[in-house]
Amino acid sequence: MDVKSLCLGVLCRQDASGYDIKKHFETAFSHFFVAGFGSIYPALAELSNAGQVTCDEQYRHGKPGRKVYRVTEAGRKAFIAALLDTEPRHKVRSEFLVLMYFAQLMPTDRLRAVLDQRSREIENLFVMVDEFEHRVGDPLSAGERFVSGYGRALLEAARDYIRDNRHLVEQDGERKPTRSPRRVIA
Repeated sequence: MDVKSLCLGVLCRQDASGYDIKKHFETAFSHFFVAGFGSIYPALAELSNAGQVTCDEQYRHGKPGRKVYRVTEAGRKAFIAALLDTEPRHKVRSEFLVLMYFAQLMPTDRLRAVLDQRSREIENLFVMVDEFEHRVGDPLSAGERFVSGYGRALLEAARDYIRDNRHLVEQDGERKPTRSPRRVIA
């Protein structure tokens, strides 16, 4: 799935502005897909040019106008086709895990700071999941409840793992890494 497809998915549920879609990424999708305005607005422009969404400008008294996007029948069909064609892979890209993999090369104070930062980020993600689950308006669909629960389970496991195992990398940071002797080729 890409940002365009997920924008269509959000719009299949309800009409939304780019800001609303970004909030959806920050709450409902926060634990599995990241997208910012820099990818959402170009995606919406492409979808509009392809006739998969329409856009209405809404003017509000005393506030800036906003564009509200609506999925077209072609967009709905394109999203359903993407759902049917997408392999259910689970890909993870984590700079945090890259840092932990090479923990032996970092000083202990840096490791502690990274672990503390990741722990705070996980707590913030819990708040976002809670906000999504308790939003005012439409009740969660079965799929939304499943994804929210799955995300909560991943976050709990990550939080608990860091809490219970951070000593492993903190101890490793106390030692200087050893280097393999270099071979000299004659």
